[in-house]
Amino acid sequence: MDKMDQIRRTPKWQTYAVASRLQYAKGRMMILDHNIDWDISTGLIPYPDALKRMEALQGAIRDDNARELIWLLEHPPLYTSGTSADPTELLSQQFPVYDTGRGGRYTYHGPGQRVGYVLLDLARHSKDVRCYVHALEGWVIHALGHFGIEARRAEGRIGIWCDTQDGREAKIGAIGVRIRKWVTMHGFAVNISPDLNHFSGIVPCGISEYPVTSLAALGINATLSDFDTALLSTFPDFLNSLAKADENCTVSPT
Repeated sequence: MDKMDQIRRTPKWQTYAVASRLQYAKGRMMILDHNIDWDISTGLIPYPDALKRMEALQGAIRDDNARELIWLLEHPPLYTSGTSADPTELLSQQFPVYDTGRGGRYTYHGPGQRVGYVLLDLARHSKDVRCYVHALEGWVIHALGHFGIEARRAEGRIGIWCDTQDGREAKIGAIGVRIRKWVTMHGFAVNISPDLNHFSGIVPCGISEYPVTSLAALGINATLSDFDTALLSTFPDFLNSLAKADENCTVSPT
């Protein structure tokens, strides 16, 4: 089986082409002009299946000029470990633990969390890893803004942060990437309505001083599809930020 056959045979996703008209859930349409595929999965995708597909497509993008992909999905409850994971930060093994090869430490994935795997060839956009991560963070922050959340980066702390209803700073999203020969994989995870108790089995991203939160915990009644719509509408700005990034990894004035 070649790489492209491996990719096609992965179950439970719907493919949307972001080349012209994009067919979205419940009959909604969105027009985008970027030649990148979007897959929005149904059901809970086992982590080994997702990793196998990402690795196959990463190789196909690199070696066979395959189309790039934004893949939105949910996983069953599990923990993943990055290349900097500290075993002492795995506090419970109530869920399976998977090595990922991405950067970062321990992260939780589970139902109610929107995971976005971003497979782009930076040679087609901007060959700057630091600016890519900065743009990825900005995309998530921009999408969260559609729900009135003033999300932000925090100096010295990885991830996406916001204030809770009682004024505490909390983490609402995680970022973790892996890049081989300028082709990205992994991406982001944003807490829409997961069971936040599941995070108690790890020290999320090695940061114990701050809690995690979600849109639901902030009193925002949003679905995964609602967040997908926000991601779609802010996607052109994400691509523009890659194309126009200056030395400070911000969008240069036009």
